[in-house]
Amino acid sequence: MPLALLACCLATAVFALQFNASAIQQRAQASYGARGVSNVTAWLEMLAQSRDLPEEQKLRVVNDFWNRHVYGSEDSIVWRQTDYWATPLESLGKGAGDCEDFVIGKYFSLVHMGVPPEKLRLIYVRARIGGMGSADSIAHMVLGYYPTPDAEPLVLDNISGTIMPAGRRSDLTPVFSFNAQGIYMPGAKPASADRITRWTGLLTRMRAEGFAP
Repeated sequence: MPLALLACCLATAVFALQFNASAIQQRAQASYGARGVSNVTAWLEMLAQSRDLPEEQKLRVVNDFWNRHVYGSEDSIVWRQTDYWATPLESLGKGAGDCEDFVIGKYFSLVHMGVPPEKLRLIYVRARIGGMGSADSIAHMVLGYYPTPDAEPLVLDNISGTIMPAGRRSDLTPVFSFNAQGIYMPGAKPASADRITRWTGLLTRMRAEGFAP
């Protein structure tokens, strides 16, 4: 399918986003130059070519793509802000982002490729640093894929390029998770994801970029 004719739909229970690939590439050119266009073009090609793969293969393709095309950095360096959730276009345009930006890019890529959004959660964790005996940890975010509602999730991470079941990631301690359907905390009923202001702000900026409901 020619990229100029590619119409992308990112569907969740809360919103459906559509965009014209040519318009998105033009926006990347205007805002980020040749490198941004190259990354966005590669993203659109990956989305089109991988849509019919089995789900777990889609996970590998998307995880590898974002880990290769985006350099891990910090918001204070990339955006000169303490905490900023970049849109997929912004992350690809800059070619850099922090853990949330990797997760956001992977989440929307997989939803576009047909993975039901209820199978995906953005998971806040504490990530242990310094080896097995260390008590030091940092705030981190990963993407969880749940094959079934009660299944152990597979973890997509920019720190480790290998997708593994959560039980094998002893370095990660979950805090809470969310997706378009709600916020999930241990021992509590799901709450609306609208309570996460950075999530609603992210969607607003995506619409401003040309992702239209």
